Amino acid sequence: MTYIAPKCYTRRMSQAAEHSAIEDIQGIAFGVCMAAVGIHILTFMGFVAGQTAGVAALISYTTGMSFSLAYFLISLPFMLLAYKRMGREFALKTLLCVTLLSLTTAILPQWISFQRIDPAFAAILYGSLFGIAALAVVRHGGSFGGISVLWLWLQDRSGFPAGYAQLLFDLVLFAVAALIIPLNLLLWSFLGAAIFNLFLAINHRRDRYIAT
Repeated sequence: MTYIAPKCYTRRMSQAAEHSAIEDIQGIAFGVCMAAVGIHILTFMGFVAGQTAGVAALISYTTGMSFSLAYFLISLPFMLLAYKRMGREFALKTLLCVTLLSLTTAILPQWISFQRIDPAFAAILYGSLFGIAALAVVRHGGSFGGISVLWLWLQDRSGFPAGYAQLLFDLVLFAVAALIIPLNLLLWSFLGAAIFNLFLAINHRRDRYIAT
């Protein structure tokens, strides 16, 4: 569940009127809350996702470490790359998003619990929530960070497209997940990941939203 706006988008955003501090606060808070609920559904169902969230989920399932701690520890090393590639403001907002998401994910089970969710609906719901969350924080100059920063850095250094690197990583991740979780859960996880990417493909358009 990681999405970072490309440089062309951030440049376009910088040409528009900036968001106020209160707008940034509410946008990031909304995104964190939606992502936390999505992760709660993900881990309740035993699903996996792509990128950082998927790695954190697999670590949690296999070691017993909490998802929130695994996610935070995985994301932390990439903050320096985020700073170098996207600038201080982006890196600070990303660190804020990652920290708040880790904390909220850890606390959320005390506030909300589930007895049963239909797997198909759970996959659609977590994919949609991830998409809404990623879009919200990107539109306010941040991200949920993580491994995607590495693919952008790799693209800058080698020219290898970040999208292809991300796709290859997710293929390997799901292949590893196939050894850990049941096949039916893996297939529902694929559906959730597809919903997430489809949501971003349809809704993340520079010609419709350029404010920062």
